[in-house]
Amino acid sequence: MKVALVTVLICLLAMTAAAAESHLVTYPSGAETVHAMLYKPKGKGPFPALVVIHEWWGLNNWVKQQAAKYADQGYVTLAIDLYRGQVATTPDQAHEIMRGVPEDRANRDLLAAMTYLTSLTTVNPKKIGVIGWCMGGGYALDLAVADPKLRVAVINYGHLATEDATLKKIHASVLGIFGGQDRGIPVADVKQFEAQMKELDKKVEIYIFPDAGHAFENPNSGQGFRPEDATKAEKITQDFLEKNLKF
Repeated sequence: MKVALVTVLICLLAMTAAAAESHLVTYPSGAETVHAMLYKPKGKGPFPALVVIHEWWGLNNWVKQQAAKYADQGYVTLAIDLYRGQVATTPDQAHEIMRGVPEDRANRDLLAAMTYLTSLTTVNPKKIGVIGWCMGGGYALDLAVADPKLRVAVINYGHLATEDATLKKIHASVLGIFGGQDRGIPVADVKQFEAQMKELDKKVEIYIFPDAGHAFENPNSGQGFRPEDATKAEKITQDFLEKNLKF
């Protein structure tokens, strides 16, 4: 019993030592001041960094958990709040809040987040990427279009651009993860995006989970959550970031 207890305590101490530091930060976005959660790995750095963009629900606990998880893997993460403190609890509320966000303000907030991360001494300014889910996945692509300095963009079932003039602006390596049963983002659109990116000699990796629908990575999505596919998607993302952002 004592040996088992000591083992548990050692494991807990190891987990605590590896846990990322986190705190609320503010940064300017135009004439406004916005809030975000910053997570930093243990150590001095400089570390690669990720802008973390929430789903249509807002900056809720699940998104914060994702940011903390990637910080534990060695990235400074900035979980931004495009909703100015609002968090939805129902689909109707989420839809209403999402529609009320000015697109130009959101894109300004994203670029400001990049500027903020670049200013941190703990961040390697040449190794900054973005990851988002659902609405945040679409904004991840938007940031890749808007900022040529972005190193990687991870799009989890987010909207896709189709115009060559837009895609030509992307310099980041792009990872796209989608559900084959997603009625909002048809497989044909995903494959067209992949083909266009490759025709333009852009770095892109696309994974389609045939039996998954929208938001299949989030356990809070109810029956749409697919744990096995979510685990595979997480491993794909981890490998992609290590290959294209960490090293």
